[in-house]
Amino acid sequence: MFAPLQNDTFLRACLRQATDYTPIWLMRQAGRYLPEYCATRAKAGSFMGLATHVDYATEVTLQPLARYPLDAAILFSDILTVPDAMGLGLSFAQGEGPRFATPVRDEAAVARLEVPDLDRLRYVFDAVTSIRKALNGRVPLIGFSGSPWTLACYMVEGAGSDDYRLVKSMLYSRPDLMHRILSINADAVAAYLNAQIDAGAQAVMVFDSWGGVLADGAFQAFSLAYTARVLTQLKRHGPDGKIVPRLVFTKGGGLWLPEMKALDCEVLGLDWTMNLATARSLVGGTAGGHGKALQGNIDPNVLFAPPTQIRLEATRVLESFGAPHTDRNLTGPTHIFNLGHGISQFTPPDHVAALVDAVHTHSRSMRAA
Repeated sequence: MFAPLQNDTFLRACLRQATDYTPIWLMRQAGRYLPEYCATRAKAGSFMGLATHVDYATEVTLQPLARYPLDAAILFSDILTVPDAMGLGLSFAQGEGPRFATPVRDEAAVARLEVPDLDRLRYVFDAVTSIRKALNGRVPLIGFSGSPWTLACYMVEGAGSDDYRLVKSMLYSRPDLMHRILSINADAVAAYLNAQIDAGAQAVMVFDSWGGVLADGAFQAFSLAYTARVLTQLKRHGPDGKIVPRLVFTKGGGLWLPEMKALDCEVLGLDWTMNLATARSLVGGTAGGHGKALQGNIDPNVLFAPPTQIRLEATRVLESFGAPHTDRNLTGPTHIFNLGHGISQFTPPDHVAALVDAVHTHSRSMRAA
């Protein structure tokens, strides 16, 4: 159904297999920093018009690959498609973040929640298949979802938040309601990601964007446990029989890496506050042993510095991970280069080119040393 994969570097790194260089892709790589994206969004009329239109979603997913030799594509969509399919009424005002028309704030609203009919998300799965065909085997396609906790934050707050007052109030005063929301979210996310795998996603990522706002103890009970519930339900292989790696990114989650090591996934993503060498020692494992591949973790604001500084910072991140794993007969510690969070809309596109080139060039030289 799909063309053979020409560049499997990202997938090999996910599976802790030796690669010729460190692969790189960027969170939000298809987005507002690219003028061609802005032009396509203008044609679509709105963010949701863009995300729900298969041809537009395909077009913007491929736009960064036309500019940069990235090693993976990521589905253009939004983490909030699942609660939108639950009937909460998602919208995006120009210049503002997402907003729900009917947030979930009381017992009656929680009681009405249920795992959505996946047919309401058919546009996402059609986009996955369309993008896979359009990629024509160039690089792998990553599917994704928000984590149960991150989705719950938006569902209860009704929008983004500075203090998470409403969702944390529910968590502490009515933990029973919060656990019900999270249980439904976990099962919905698992079904959603499995449908993306069936449609052609070659890896899937769970974005726990707001896990780091939780207190120790609360993170384990209300975020980590439900991310684990998602992972245990995910399909291990795609329709072609090949392994589909699972990635988990928790912003602010470095504190809990030893506990996240037990997650049933292949890759752990890190934000810029975590030292890669430390993370490697905690969860990276050894050659021939078990462990997690690591993804990250340059500060996105580095991309506002001049290209010479970007190259220095990229080198610093690569060196902080340490000597690359090079034995093709064994699995071992591997690194996927990425930002520590999503790329800023104000990023100069030519600075991204400098970053990608620096990562590919220096990581090759590290293997030749």
